[in-house]
Amino acid sequence: MEETIWKAVPAIYLTEEPIAVDEVIAAVNSENAGAVDVFIGTVRNSTKERKVVRLEFEAYDSMALREMEKLAQQVRERWPVEKIAIHHRKGVLQIGEVAVVIAVSTPHRKEAFAACQFAIDTLKQTVPIWKKEIFEDGQIWVAAHP
Repeated sequence: MEETIWKAVPAIYLTEEPIAVDEVIAAVNSENAGAVDVFIGTVRNSTKERKVVRLEFEAYDSMALREMEKLAQQVRERWPVEKIAIHHRKGVLQIGEVAVVIAVSTPHRKEAFAACQFAIDTLKQTVPIWKKEIFEDGQIWVAAHP
């Protein structure tokens, strides 16, 4: 049986390239973890009955990365996290593309679920990444909301 060799994946990452979801998940695997919870945020085709054409993400890169690191540390302090990875896209994303992936490994599922939900909710509130929704009939900057 051939063994898959995963390239080194950073725990905190902001990129204009597509996110390799499988590699993010593999990066948090641990023999000490009985659970891996993953949130994958994708670009949907409508918001409040308006047809979405694409999303555009902008970030204050250095501050966003610092806030993502701070968030990961908060998660580690609240739950028995083995590993955590937070990857976010910026730039222009089309319908169906992955915008954000958060993966958390913990000894048990309850903690993994809670840690992952806290991470995405807090990321949307505290990390300086802004989302613009482009519709067929206009565009709008979206306020953070959990």
